[in-house]
Amino acid sequence: MASDPLAHCIPAFADMDADPVQPFLIRDMAIHPTAQVHPEAKIGRDVEICQNAVVGQFVQIGDGTRIGPNCTILGHTTMGKNNNVVANAVIGTPPQDISYRGEQTRLVIGDDNTFREFVSVNIGTAKGDGVTTIGSRCLFMACSHVAHDCIIGDNVIMVNNALLGGHCKVEDRAIINGAAAVTQFTTVGRVSYIGGLTRIVQDVPPFMITEGHPAKVRGVNIIGMKRNGFSDEAVNAVKEAHRMIFRSKTALNNVFEELEATYDSIPEIHYLIEFLRNKQKGKNGRAREALRKAH
Repeated sequence: MASDPLAHCIPAFADMDADPVQPFLIRDMAIHPTAQVHPEAKIGRDVEICQNAVVGQFVQIGDGTRIGPNCTILGHTTMGKNNNVVANAVIGTPPQDISYRGEQTRLVIGDDNTFREFVSVNIGTAKGDGVTTIGSRCLFMACSHVAHDCIIGDNVIMVNNALLGGHCKVEDRAIINGAAAVTQFTTVGRVSYIGGLTRIVQDVPPFMITEGHPAKVRGVNIIGMKRNGFSDEAVNAVKEAHRMIFRSKTALNNVFEELEATYDSIPEIHYLIEFLRNKQKGKNGRAREALRKAH
């Protein structure tokens, strides 16, 4: 097993006579006297580390990032610029996987993300890709969880208590609402919307609203598509695709061929069809289940 990542952490006191309430500056950083920052951690410029925060030995924090009170950043974690870890979040901790044996797996986080209170994010596993990845401009609301080996795109929103199992993939601009739980190896498609309290056990199609128990596609995420700049032509094409795929009894392969012929110039239709074909190939409606055999 790997050694305790906190074993060598020391309080970040630069001046023992400093005001115990006010932070002081070290190399353009504002570190509160009660914070524990490992001397080998790599901290960028204009970083703020608040009271009682803990930053481990192998952590790298990009410029302009704020680590709030009582936050813990551990593991081989790399954070980009201008991230905001609000309070009590725990990031870069070992995976909740009984096969983990202390391997030096990683967590890589992009820029401009917000991690609210009590968010938890785990590093990867050796049996996965060895890395958990989070893109940029994402919002993780209070108590949401990102498990080991997940891949999160850009501009993703996870609402309070939303949970991702291991090896999940969440594509750009998806929204996972409160207390929704996503089974491991599931893919959540681009600009999709998952309703609150939904149990997700199969891949979630892009551009669609999925909710309920059991989860079902309920309609097109029209508001989400328009907010993200999709053309009226694309929105209308996806609406027709939804009707033909999820509301008719025609064989899907025939529907796919008709849609591809009718909307040859609409890339969103081709992407939707490719996603659904991959879902059909995957075990239990999860394309990423093939990763189990690969590893």
